[in-house]
Parts: sequence; structure tokens; C-alpha cells
Amino acid sequence: MSTAWLSLGSNQSPTENLAGAARALREEFGEVVFSPVYRTPAVGFEGPDFLNAAAIISTTLSPVALNDWLHALEDRFGRDRSGPRFSSRPLDIDIVFYDDLVLEGPGNLKLPRPELQFAFVLKPLADIAPAHPVPGDGRTLADLWAAHPENAAPPAREPMDLARAAAKPADPAA
Repeated sequence: MSTAWLSLGSNQSPTENLAGAARALREEFGEVVFSPVYRTPAVGFEGPDFLNAAAIISTTLSPVALNDWLHALEDRFGRDRSGPRFSSRPLDIDIVFYDDLVLEGPGNLKLPRPELQFAFVLKPLADIAPAHPVPGDGRTLADLWAAHPENAAPPAREPMDLARAAAKPADPAA
């Protein structure tokens, strides 16, 4: 059994899409640790704010198989990969860490995920795994967040509770 740390985001129907993703993660992987949800501006393009969070799962899937499963989940929520890489999206889930691996693979798989430099990825992960050391770096997530330029003015926390959302039954119409 391996551990994966995920980054979740949405800026198209974000409350509904993150809740649906949380349910899907719980259904597939069992117990999931979810971070608080944060509102952050779009990065790399003009667009609506994102809601961002992090999750920790245990899995028997390889990193490539997990990445494929997450892409299929994004597709179920209407993700369109034909447009620009930086654009609005109903659901974006990336593997940030997988055990202590450092690797690059198909499907834009990079571990650790380079977007860890952004507050929208780092802050939620630092909330749920502050002592986790970054593979290939050695600093902990708490160390990185303490040194981050946005530490003094962190992203706004949303009242959404993904653990509670994940516990609700799936929408039969979905």
C-alpha cells in the first residue's frame, strides 16, 4: 500500500465539483484525509477564482495508474483537455507526492509536482501533512509554507467541508 498526496481544484461549479470529487475519492480509496478548502485567484490566465484543497489517500495503484484514474475522474466531471493548459476547469486533481518517489511519467506526471511552489497547492498540503518531507529536497511542508511569500497573507479559507461532502451519498442523477 502506498500513500499519495493530491491537489484538487475547480473554478467551474467548484462547490459541486469538489464535493463530487471528494465522494469519488472516498468511494475508490476508502478513508481520505481532506484539507480545508481555500479560494485562490486563477494563475497563468484571467478567470474566476478557484476553490483548492488537498487530500491524502492510500492506494495499491502505481503512480501512472493513479494518474490515469484521476484523469478519468476529471473527464467524468467534464474536463476538456483540448484548450490551453492554463484555463478554467471543472476539476483538476494532481498527484503532488507518491510515497517518496521523484519521477516523470506519461500524462504530465511529475513527482513531486512543480506546482508545489504555489500557495494554492502548498497551503492545503501543509495543513494536513506539515511534517511531510519533500522528496529530493528534505524540507518539510511546514518549512516550505513558513518560507513562502504568501505565508503572511494566506489564501482565504472557504466554509466548505470536503470530509462531510464525501460522506454524503452520491447523487443518483450523476
